[in-house]
Parts: sequence; structure tokens; C-alpha cells
Amino acid sequence: MALHNLVVECPVHDSFRVRQVAGLFDVPIEQRAAERFAAEVPDLTEPWDIGVIVGPSGSGKSTIARAAFGDALYSPEPWPDQVAVIDSFGDLPIKRIAGMLTAVGLSSPPTWLKPHAVLSNGEKFRCELARALLRGWPVIAFDEFTSVVDRTVARIASAAIAKALRSRLLSTSDPASESSHSASQRFVAVTCHYDVVEWLEPDWVLDMASQKLARGRLRRPRIELEIRRADRSIWPLFKRHHYLSGELHRSAQCFVGTIDGRPAVFTAVLPHPHPRRPGWREHRTVCHPDFQGVGIGNAMSEFVASLFVAGRKPYFSTTGHPGMIAHRARSPLWRSVRRPGIVGRQGRTSSALGMQPGGPVRITAGFEYVGPPRPVEAAALRAASV
Repeated sequence: MALHNLVVECPVHDSFRVRQVAGLFDVPIEQRAAERFAAEVPDLTEPWDIGVIVGPSGSGKSTIARAAFGDALYSPEPWPDQVAVIDSFGDLPIKRIAGMLTAVGLSSPPTWLKPHAVLSNGEKFRCELARALLRGWPVIAFDEFTSVVDRTVARIASAAIAKALRSRLLSTSDPASESSHSASQRFVAVTCHYDVVEWLEPDWVLDMASQKLARGRLRRPRIELEIRRADRSIWPLFKRHHYLSGELHRSAQCFVGTIDGRPAVFTAVLPHPHPRRPGWREHRTVCHPDFQGVGIGNAMSEFVASLFVAGRKPYFSTTGHPGMIAHRARSPLWRSVRRPGIVGRQGRTSSALGMQPGGPVRITAGFEYVGPPRPVEAAALRAASV
């Protein structure tokens, strides 16, 4: 642990108006104005992954962060104009960029194809997080954390970054590695917003209002996802965020999940006329960008699947989303029925990762839900906790 005892000074330039203000408010005129800040901050020799420096404006958060972490205090840079987000990370492999965007909660491929300038504040914030983490520095101190985003987005984004930092996604350059080490990158959020502290699950918190350091990993609140049946009128809110066609089959049965009354995730289901095992198949699952990164899409998909298998018919899902494929490959709730392969324009598949006649469109994998069923009558009443 390092003790930082700093004095920050700035000159006071004498003038007629300066003397007027000094006289009106009885402020002594000094040659220099000074503020003193003192705080203990854990250093890199100690075992921690996430820290928070929090406090009101002017309390010395950035000053202490700069003293403790130096050049690791991240400064945003301009994004290129008229360039897709996916092309704005230099020469890094596309798999690494896409993985990081997904890890920080920006998992909508249609968004990756847009210029940074047209994104929402929440999407821009997540892009900035991805850019900071992709630098690969041992520690990132992120100033003004969540300062410009909606508070619901701020909390969900904080949970997403905490989850990403503690996962294998950031512990190695190879996302498939089985390393069990904690995150190789450490993250320090520097913020004036106390509402995100628990959602970051930090190992330590320095509150500059009192200049006191608290240790011990916090736990984020539970996210309550209320799921109910819905009609097709809710689909336009989600369709532009789906990586496939925005069309919804006219026979689809629809469900929406809400968080604090806000639509967060959508799932649609169709009959699956398999010649030997007729049942159901997932048609669409889309999580709104404001709520991505904490597993809400997977929780919704599995909850809806559990409703349909209660009717003693199988439930299948084919997905091309890398994050969902990775989750299902690890989950005991799903059984693989087709390994990832390329789907061509005529529906042909190949396990090879090269081109094929007919033009590949995407890589997909097929799964069957094998988790426990839920009573069908609970479809509009149950709540799933993420």
C-alpha cells in the first residue's frame, strides 16, 4: 500500500475583479491557491483486480489516481469519422475485437458496423471501455467512469465490466484458454457516482469524501428480470439490434423481459416440425444494448425454453452469436446437436472456416435445451434472477 500526500497549487492572478470578489466574500488573496489531498491506495504488489476511487467533484479523485497509477490513467482519444466501430481498433485481430466488445456488453453486431459518432451515449461508453482494455496495460485507471450515461446503463455496464475482468476473456490473449488465474488486467474506476460501486464488485474502495480506504470485495445487487408473454408490437424496439434479419415470423410466440419496468430482452418461439422429434425452436432472442453484458439474454432464453419443454416436447435453438455459443457449450442446460459450422445461402453447412460455393453467411451452432422444465401456466408470472 502506498500513501499519497499531495498539494495541488494554481496561481491566482491579481486583477480589479479578483479584488472585488475577494472583498465581497471576504476571501484572502494569496499568490497561489492550494488544496491538499492525502490517501492510501493499494499498489500492484497486492492481490486485487478491481478498485474504485469515488467522491464528489473537486475531492481529488483524479489527482490521487494520477499519483498512484501515472500513465495508466486512461485519456479518451477522438474516434475516426465515417469508419465502422469494428475498424477503429487498429490492427488487432477481429476475433479479439469482437470478443472484447461482447465482454463489455456491446454484443450487437449491427452496432459494430456503425460509426462511433452515431451511437448512443451508453454504446459509446462501452466502446471506450473496450478500447481501454484492448491496450493491454497491466492496470487501467478510467477517469469519469459512467459520467455521461443513464444511471441504469451505468449500473449494468459496471456489472458487465466486472464480469469481463474476472473472466477468462481478459486473463489471456486466448479466450479459449483454461487459465484459472484472475484477470491479468486490473481496473480502477474513478467516478463521482456512488451508485455504481456495488455493481463493480470492487476489491477496495477509496472514498475521497473522507479520504478513507475500505477493503473487501463487494457483491452486486441481484437483477430481477420479469418475464411475460407479449404481442408483436414490442418487436420494433429490438429488431434493429438483432444480428439477423429484422423480420419476425407471423406464427411466433413472443415473450419480453423487463427490468424496473423497462423492456430489456425479447424472445420469440416457433414450432419445429422435425420428422422424428417435433417440438419447438427459438426464433429470436435479442437483448437491448442498455442491458447487455451480464447474461440477461441467456437467462431469458433458458427460462422460455424451460416453459416449452414442460409440454414434453424438445426445444432447439440455432445461434450464430459467439457469446451465446460459448455459454451453451459450457452450460449443463444445453446439449450440442450440431457443432459450429458455416451456413451457406442455401442452408448448407461446413465445419471448415473457409469459403464455400453458394457463399457462406455466418457460423452457427445447434443446441437442444436439456434443463429442468417449468410449468407452462407460469409463463406470464415467474421471474428469473440473473
